[in-house]
Amino acid sequence: MKHISTYLMKSLALLFLIGAFVFQQPTLAQETQRYSSVKEALSKSGQLSGSNGPENVTWIDDGNRYSYMEYNSDTETREIRAYDPAMEEDELIFNSANHTFPSSDSTFEYSSFQWSDDSKYLVFQSNFRPVYRRSGISDYYLYSIENKTLELLVEDARTAELSPDGSKIGYEREGDLFVYDLDAGEETQLTNSAKEYFYNGRFGWVYEEEFGLAQAWQWSPDSDHIAYWQTDERNVNIFQMTDYEGQHPEYEKIPYPKVGDENPKVKIGVVNVDSGQQQWMDTPTDGYIPRIYWTADENELATVHLNRAQNHLRLFFNDINNGDRQLVMEEQSDTWIDVFDFFAGINHLFFFPKDSEEFFWISDRNGWSHIYRYNYDGEVKNQVTTGNWEVTYVHTVDYRNNRIYYTSTEESPLERHLYSVNFNGRNKTKHTQVKGTHDISMGSNGKYYINRYSNTSTPTQVELWSTTNGKIEVLEDNTSVEAFTKKHVYAPRELFSFTTSDGQQLDGYMIRPIDFDSEKEYPLVLNIYGGPGAQGVYNEWESSGWNQYLAQEGYVVVNVNNRGSGGYGSDFEKIVYKKLGEWEANDFVETAQFMAQKDWVDSDRMAIRGHSYGGYMTTYTMFNHPDIFEVGIATAPVTDWRLYDSIYTERYMGLLENNTDGYKQSSSTTHVQNLKGNLLLSHSTKDENVHVQNTMQLLTKLTGNGQDVDLQIYPPGAHGVAFNTASYYLLYTSYVDYLNEHFK
Repeated sequence: MKHISTYLMKSLALLFLIGAFVFQQPTLAQETQRYSSVKEALSKSGQLSGSNGPENVTWIDDGNRYSYMEYNSDTETREIRAYDPAMEEDELIFNSANHTFPSSDSTFEYSSFQWSDDSKYLVFQSNFRPVYRRSGISDYYLYSIENKTLELLVEDARTAELSPDGSKIGYEREGDLFVYDLDAGEETQLTNSAKEYFYNGRFGWVYEEEFGLAQAWQWSPDSDHIAYWQTDERNVNIFQMTDYEGQHPEYEKIPYPKVGDENPKVKIGVVNVDSGQQQWMDTPTDGYIPRIYWTADENELATVHLNRAQNHLRLFFNDINNGDRQLVMEEQSDTWIDVFDFFAGINHLFFFPKDSEEFFWISDRNGWSHIYRYNYDGEVKNQVTTGNWEVTYVHTVDYRNNRIYYTSTEESPLERHLYSVNFNGRNKTKHTQVKGTHDISMGSNGKYYINRYSNTSTPTQVELWSTTNGKIEVLEDNTSVEAFTKKHVYAPRELFSFTTSDGQQLDGYMIRPIDFDSEKEYPLVLNIYGGPGAQGVYNEWESSGWNQYLAQEGYVVVNVNNRGSGGYGSDFEKIVYKKLGEWEANDFVETAQFMAQKDWVDSDRMAIRGHSYGGYMTTYTMFNHPDIFEVGIATAPVTDWRLYDSIYTERYMGLLENNTDGYKQSSSTTHVQNLKGNLLLSHSTKDENVHVQNTMQLLTKLTGNGQDVDLQIYPPGAHGVAFNTASYYLLYTSYVDYLNEHFK
């Protein structure tokens, strides 16, 4: 117990002997610092979580080195450095303190950067102006590692990327595609058909939000062509929003298709960057094209098609010279088919290795997400992984050594571990051993990786490993976190499991109050999200300042992996299909009832709180199970799925004409008359994701029934509701105040 005086140690020992040490840490908690406010607790979250080690890691030189960012206290800037594990050499690549904007005395600033494939250049994104969740408008600068020169390449572009051979930079600006030849110093416009709501190489809001990509074009591996999406949103319904500022508020207009509306129309084009010759790919005109991939054949582009219901996937190979298509494989499901995993952070479930006419696909066709290996004729060569567990991430497909590195739930749905296996499914190796949740960053050759991991008793550890020779070094051990938790009140995460009344085992975690006394009764807060594929409970370090403040104030904090969560197989996740809300609410109620059986939980003082899908589930659960929770706190909630976007909603609810009653029953507004407890609603009028219309329609239904609830509006806050630091602290303080008002 570092930093504790000898006198205090003796005092603690004496108190322990006379029986004052009632539970694990009450006396220690009396001697440690308590948070003075919600603001202070939230501001300490960084000290609770600690450092994640090297920032902005990018593997370069085919995975033999990695670049990272590090703060230089002397220059008060962040440096870009590169480390070679084999040579143990660390090299300074770039420090903005040494550079100014070209033709300016102002110190160069940037928001992100990318490496060229040959690791000779950096492309900096500067003057970033956000548009949607993943996209924005920026200026792009080129830095030569060899010459140490910085030059402006592109202004006001949405996306930009160097060609694989490093000779050109492609970019999209104002809805058209351009290419700039670095040697010739010339710009060439590749498309010229952009109009309002009609773009080349750019997605609209719904494609970007619900299919997970911001860049709607791709260089070919030989740098000769660019394949791109053409998006037509001219017939998509317009959503308008404002923050009500000024005498005459300005309204932002966004094409936003809701359930049953006309969707954006997309086409796939391929343009030769030298000749400018265009060729349209022959693709189905209905449904979606969520992904394209360059194959190992320089003349073939793979296009992925989903029908509108997203339960029928087809993979085509298109000849880029004439656009002709060939059906390679298809898959149909009784529920939905994923093409990426938002919560796992994996953008692609298809993988096309270089120089090898085969591809890999992650599918849950047998009830669990596993890797399948195909040849270019669409025949399954073999199933690479198998078992009652899920592959959650593919890090590297090492085609030279015929080996795949992936993360899975094989150890436990509450943990993530790194494995590798041969393409034929043999010689599987488990690379991570410590229990917990491992987050892996790996180079393309599978030689080295950075492992960030934690568990309920260990804060984040960051280590550099070789896949063949084991651990190389510890990059971060976060001893400062352990020191902080000894000086401040801290309640650890405790994992638990229980079986529901219908026989389903659920995993959860609880955080007991500081100074816990089993003879007392405490109020409970169930923090939820609960949406399809999400997972809230892992074996990982508890670092939320919000949770710690609630524990300090005497609340039991609980979360659960409800049905619909990812990591437990298709039957567990996809039981929610066409009836969102029903099983999630059932599991939240069963979790509350399980906890209420404990003598130290007050069943009359239980709350449920969530944001976005969690806000939806808060209202839905309060209305459909009115006798369980005395308090509900719902932030930015969907209240009727007919008000949400087409791609997300129809994926999980099916088409409206095929599930009319399901949409009605899944709507919170259908069940408002049952509300008994106290409900706090929070929303922003500038939420382009879940429109404030959801909350307003719910309020109309409630007040029309003579039912009163509490409401707070943060006009400029977007989907996060809070719009600056002060409003963020205020939002969470209002949550605590609401709980205290009704429970204390």
